[in-house]
Amino acid sequence: MATEYDGDHIDLRGANIAGSVTAKAVYREHAPAPTALDALPARAVGFTGRGAELKGLLDALDPTACTSEGGNGVEAVLVAAVSGLGGIGKTALAVEAARVACEKGWFPGGVLFVNLHGYDDDHVTADQALEVLLTALGTEPEHIPNWADARAALYRSALAERGRERGAVLILADNASSAEQVRPLLPGDVRHRLLVTSRNKLPQLGARLMPLDELTPKEAHDLLDRVLRIADTSDGRVAQEREAAAELASHCGYLPLAIQIVAALLALDLDKPVAELAAELTEYGDRLVHLDDGERSVRAAFDLSYRRLSPEQARLLRLLALAPGPEVTTEVVAVLVGTDTAPVRVLSALSQAHLIERGSGRGRWRLHDLVRAFGLGVVAGDAELREEGDAARGRVLDFYCEWAGAADDRLRWLPGKAEPERFLDRAQALAWLDGERAGLVAAVQWAGEERYARSARELAACLHEYLDWRRYFDDLITIERSVQEAAHSVGDRRSEADAWINLGRAMMAAGRATEAVDAFMRCGELFPTAEDAIEALTLAHDPHQREANTLTDLGYSLWQAGRLEDAVDAFTRVVGVLQAAGDRHREGVAWNNLGSALCQAGRMEEAIDACGKSMQICGEFEDWYGTGVTLENLAFTYEENNRPAEARAYYLQAADAFTRANAPTAAADVRSQAEAITP
Repeated sequence: MATEYDGDHIDLRGANIAGSVTAKAVYREHAPAPTALDALPARAVGFTGRGAELKGLLDALDPTACTSEGGNGVEAVLVAAVSGLGGIGKTALAVEAARVACEKGWFPGGVLFVNLHGYDDDHVTADQALEVLLTALGTEPEHIPNWADARAALYRSALAERGRERGAVLILADNASSAEQVRPLLPGDVRHRLLVTSRNKLPQLGARLMPLDELTPKEAHDLLDRVLRIADTSDGRVAQEREAAAELASHCGYLPLAIQIVAALLALDLDKPVAELAAELTEYGDRLVHLDDGERSVRAAFDLSYRRLSPEQARLLRLLALAPGPEVTTEVVAVLVGTDTAPVRVLSALSQAHLIERGSGRGRWRLHDLVRAFGLGVVAGDAELREEGDAARGRVLDFYCEWAGAADDRLRWLPGKAEPERFLDRAQALAWLDGERAGLVAAVQWAGEERYARSARELAACLHEYLDWRRYFDDLITIERSVQEAAHSVGDRRSEADAWINLGRAMMAAGRATEAVDAFMRCGELFPTAEDAIEALTLAHDPHQREANTLTDLGYSLWQAGRLEDAVDAFTRVVGVLQAAGDRHREGVAWNNLGSALCQAGRMEEAIDACGKSMQICGEFEDWYGTGVTLENLAFTYEENNRPAEARAYYLQAADAFTRANAPTAAADVRSQAEAITP
């Protein structure tokens, strides 16, 4: 009889068999499941720059890093998390670092790679990621548990076994959206490393955090050139059009994705000058339309992040895109939102998602240029969102008018008048204006929109004293041109004429005499009579200012006529008028004028004394330009008195003062005068 053994074979020995026997043999070969332990994607085309970031990431991956028990107090990094805005180049950097690390022999056990698609609608869950990684480690599908905890345990065990057999393994988890998605992927063996990329900062993982910013201008230039030369080795457009290439990179916000896209567009049209594409990005209302090569799109990359925001977060991002200036304070954020205090938690969430960034100081926030363009595009495409945005901008303009008006009152305050309440002193008012300057100037430029024209003109008037005081003449010219153009568009001749006058004065102060004359002439064309023009020129002055100005003009006229003693008398009367009015700052200017006249009259000791009083007052007000002018006059006085050493010293001090006052031309002039003095 036949005997069966364990169901896998039959022993026919001793069996009584009649007829033929047919046997079917089945051969089974047990082989290990395939692995995927060299799964890194290809290096990014044209990868360049990022030297500091690459070094920092390699330092985190370095297996020679000691634990605290090793004696040097440096703890090994188990997880490194690269985070940044969509399109900033996180994956490219991570892949580059992983490949360099492998070339150094740091991960002989191999590299595992999984794309978590964290911002797609159908993202990879942690359970799914574990299944992918276990399969890559060679685990048979039927041996992969269904339960999440069991999968994670098997994954750690498989990694530990791989580590004992082959050495350390690097796991690259790309495009994660949360710590929850990544936490089960943490290896249990400290020899291994987990490298994560995400648009969100992931501090919950205990990781070495590596936030990634946009490229530097040089890195952006090099990337653009390198990608074009990869496509065509003879393409030298970037080198031939360096300024246009720099402008193009700037319009791309130095975002690697945007640079790659414009490079692709140029590579498709070899006859297209770089300057032409840069002009298209400048002229087109929505830059993001151009930043699309059919396969890649900056707008699409940002949209993935935007769709994951809560309604509160999405609203704040849209409103921040409408804010004036490159950055805003938390106070302005509150005004935009329409609340008493800024939504700090919402700001923090947007910051963690890299959709907003910290500004130049604590409590200040900024948007990347292309994120701002994205937000503006979202608002423009929806009537309700446009209405919401218009209301928010109106609130900001009202806020700026109120606070800038209070600051202006403090700057113009004189003893004997009612003291302004909002700012305790002049320094506090100046500090607020300095912090908000860019936003204030940008808000005035809303004057071209009818709904904001009146408030924008009011705001411009509040900024005159401050911008003139700080010698920000370019800003002064910008706001007056905005007011002039807005007044012209609605046919307001009086407001336009006033703007031309103020524009002319600003241009004269900036040393643009020809343009200043043209501005004054345009003003004259708008006034029906000479009397109206004279009234407009003196309208802004208080009585004591008009008297002081008249006496000052008289003093200069007498000086030019050679009547120096009469000029001294006129300038002395100016000092008295301003002292009586309590206008101490202008008194300092008057002392300087008097000192110059005294010097010309040969009354040197009195001239030196007058200049000293001028410098004392200018110092009280931190008027560095006025200080420079007085020091220059003092130097001239000593030079006229044949005292070259003192003259040279005062010229050099004047140069320092002019430098502090942002007057480089004046500084260079007095420095040349100092060098011309023979010791």
